[in-house]
Amino acid sequence: MARLLEVQDMRFAYGKTEVIHGISFYIEEGEIVTLIGANGAGKSTTLNALSGLQRIASGSILYQGHDISKESPQSLVKKGIRLVPEGRQIFPAHTVEENLLLGAYTEKSKDAIRDRMESMFNQFPRLRERRKQFGGTLSGGEQQMLAIARALMTEPTLLMLDEPSLGLAPIIVDEVMQLLASFKGTGLTVLLVEQMANQALEISDRAYVLETGNMVMDGTSAEVAGDPRVIEAYLGNV
Repeated sequence: MARLLEVQDMRFAYGKTEVIHGISFYIEEGEIVTLIGANGAGKSTTLNALSGLQRIASGSILYQGHDISKESPQSLVKKGIRLVPEGRQIFPAHTVEENLLLGAYTEKSKDAIRDRMESMFNQFPRLRERRKQFGGTLSGGEQQMLAIARALMTEPTLLMLDEPSLGLAPIIVDEVMQLLASFKGTGLTVLLVEQMANQALEISDRAYVLETGNMVMDGTSAEVAGDPRVIEAYLGNV
């Protein structure tokens, strides 16, 4: 497999306070990679940097071999990078259908948009049932599925998700994880930030552990899940 994304010595600061301290990691094409860590570890900041929402202080972000660290979020969406943000951030006053159309804003072909929407409704049958409902009337799980479907409307190469289980009932978390696991073998690459470490490690190929802005561990998901430090810090209550 080829490396789709490679981060080299990335640093990020809020003003004079550095919060990401020279981290390096990579993701190969078609992998599901999990980034775990406690609140405040720098996980969301890392995703925001990769999606162009925040500018890094130094280092490089290589995507398909090209440095994208200075590119805009709009440019990165066109290159195939999509972020499903924490809290879903759907448009509550727009219908499911309208949310999906807004997700396809970079696509000019009406036929392509129609085909992709039909594909999303096939993949997410509950969204088809609720296509005319306002996003704000959906359950938390349905909103999360809408947020993922909206991101998929641009047919991304790299899909990044920030805490997709947040605020969801356990049975819905299982559904979301099964959905992400179903992407294996499709060519889609996934970077998952998730505090439900046990479930995330079960579906991912490899994992990294981020602590207070430092990358402290990496390996296959089985290796990381079996490490006593990870068990004590993140899996002890499972």
